[in-house]
Amino acid sequence: MRLDDYIEELEPDAEAERRRLAKEKSYAITDHLEDFERRFDDALSGDTLVGSTSPSIFVGRSSYPDIPVGLLSPVGDEDAAAEYVTDGSWYQQGYGIGDVLQRRTGLLNSSQRANVDSPSIASRLTPNVHDAWDGFVGVQREVAIADRPVDLEIGLDGTPDLGLDPGTDVATPRGPRANARNAELRENPYVPKPVKKTLEDDDWQAQGAMTYLYRRGFDVYEINSILSAGALGEATQRRLVPTRWSITAVDDTVGKFLRGRIRNEPSVDEVQVWANEYMGNRYWVILAPGSWEFELVEMKAPGSIWNPNPEDDIWLQSASEGYEGRSSYVEETAGAYYAARLAVLEHLESIGRQAKCLVLREVSDDYWAPVGVWQVRESVRNAFEGAYGEAETFHGAVAEIATQLPISYARLQRKSELAAGVQSNLDAFTRRN
Repeated sequence: MRLDDYIEELEPDAEAERRRLAKEKSYAITDHLEDFERRFDDALSGDTLVGSTSPSIFVGRSSYPDIPVGLLSPVGDEDAAAEYVTDGSWYQQGYGIGDVLQRRTGLLNSSQRANVDSPSIASRLTPNVHDAWDGFVGVQREVAIADRPVDLEIGLDGTPDLGLDPGTDVATPRGPRANARNAELRENPYVPKPVKKTLEDDDWQAQGAMTYLYRRGFDVYEINSILSAGALGEATQRRLVPTRWSITAVDDTVGKFLRGRIRNEPSVDEVQVWANEYMGNRYWVILAPGSWEFELVEMKAPGSIWNPNPEDDIWLQSASEGYEGRSSYVEETAGAYYAARLAVLEHLESIGRQAKCLVLREVSDDYWAPVGVWQVRESVRNAFEGAYGEAETFHGAVAEIATQLPISYARLQRKSELAAGVQSNLDAFTRRN
C-alpha cells in the first residue's frame, strides 16, 4: 500500500476519539481505594491476611542497598490473581489507563526491608541471597519463579498506607502498601524446568540465563521477576534487583541477543512504515534497507504526564545506536528505548532480516498517568500486525510522516540522527575504517 494511502486510512474520527478519551479519563481511583479498604478489612483475621494469593513481586530502590522487597496480592479478588500480572495480555484486552490504575491500586504491596546481598538488613551474618529459601525473601523468590500465582498467608504490622504511588515511565504504578511481619507458603509452587536449570547452575552468568529462558519461550515479563528476586546469575553475584532496573536490564539483554541473531541476515528490500496508537501514545515505525541501526525519538505534548505545563513547547528527545550497538546506558529516553528496540528486533528476527529503523513516539496530553514501559513494548510489538505503508526512500517516508507530527520536519532533523542522515554516514565510515 502506498504510504499516503496508508496514512489516510489511519486518520481517526477526531470527535469520536475525544469522546472516548473523555469517558476513559476517569479519576475514580479514590472510590476504588475506599472499596479496597472495605475488602481489606473483610480479608483480615487479626493482623494476618488469610487466603492471600500473590501473582507477582516488587523490589524497590529507595535507600539502596537496603531496599524494600514486597509481595503483591489482590485483596478480595484472589480467584482472578493472574489478571493482575503486568504483561502483554493487558494490551490484547484493550486496557485503558483507568483499567491499569485500578488493577495496580487493587494490589496490596506487603513488604519488608532487605539488603540486596542478604535476606536481612539486621545481620550481615545471614545467608547470601542465593541461599535464601526461608523467611520473607525466600517466599518472595518462590512467588517469582512459580508458573502461576501462589497461595500465601501474610502477617502484617499495622494498617496499610492507601496512598497511590504514581510510578514512572518504566515501572507500573503501585497501590496500597503495608509492612509485613512474615509470610508463609500455603502450597508448594510448581517451578518450570528451565527455571530450575538456571537456579541450579551456579556458574551461569545472568545474561546467559536470561537469554536461555527467553529462547525457551519465557517472555521478558517473567524473566524480569526472576532476575529481580535474585534468582539468576553466578551464585556469588546473585542479588536482589530493583524492579525498575530489572525491567530495563532484561529488555537490553534480550535485545542484544536478538541483534546478534540478525547481524548477518539480509536487509529488508523496501521502505516500510508501520503505525499504532494506544493510551494517548502514537507510534510510527520506519524500516528501511541497510545494516542494523536504531533510533527512538520521543515527542511529549504540553499537558502530558512528563511535560505537565500546558504552556511549554513539545518536549523532544532521542537516542540511537549503530551496527555495533551502544556502549553506554540511554539516559535520554531511558526504558522506552530498550522496550521499543526489543519489539523491533523481535519482528526482524521473526522474518530473518535486518534494517535501519526509526521509531517516532508521540505522547499526547491524553496520556494523563504513567502505566509503565510495557505499553511502549506492546504498542511497538503490535504495530507489526496488519498492513504497512510503502515509500520510495527512507527520507521521503520521514518527510511524509512529519506532516502528521506535532513538530516540523526541520526540527525533527535537528534532533534525529537518522532523519538527518548522520548516523548511517558515521556508521558506514566506522565500518570502512
